[in-house]
Amino acid sequence: MRYLICGLFGYLLGAIPFGYLAGCLAGVDIRQFGSGNIGATNVLRTLGRKFGYPVFLADTLKGYLAVRTAFWLFAGNSAAAYLPGIVAAVCVVLGHSFPVWLRFRGGKGVAASAGACFGLLPTETLLVAAIWIGAFLLFRFVSLASVAAASALPVSVWILSSGQWRSRGPLLAFTVLLAAIVIMRHRSNLARLLRGTEPRFDRK
Repeated sequence: MRYLICGLFGYLLGAIPFGYLAGCLAGVDIRQFGSGNIGATNVLRTLGRKFGYPVFLADTLKGYLAVRTAFWLFAGNSAAAYLPGIVAAVCVVLGHSFPVWLRFRGGKGVAASAGACFGLLPTETLLVAAIWIGAFLLFRFVSLASVAAASALPVSVWILSSGQWRSRGPLLAFTVLLAAIVIMRHRSNLARLLRGTEPRFDRK
């Protein structure tokens, strides 16, 4: 029952469409502008930093809260280890990417994934965040930086848990799944990158 609660809470928390709500506050339907996505990147491009940064923070925070709430529900149960946090993390990303309130058309899951991973794997997440920042500063494509960071997450877990990776097998499987979700959600971006039509953030 507690695992079910973790999953349901994670999904419902992830399904809160902060990007869409920010558009409503600004008097627009964010799905009708830019990439049509409700994620923080499209909000930032369309509505500016006033809305884009708070949306990114809110999406990240809901991932973190989902995982930490799951750990709180299983407090004192060492046998459960990371499993409740993993369940919550997967569900919060699915909720963000496929919110029931918006006919399952949500964001790409990067910010929610970052928050969830920070709740589960703070050291590995900081390393991956550095990779995201480096890739973005070098190429100025949010999508490319996100795919690079997602791909690096399982590798960082493998390397930093050397010697004990069998005991952290569920975490490795989770990061592979999470990377697959993020990359799949960026299929259209990758296609535009190959065509040379993906929008780039300028230096300012």
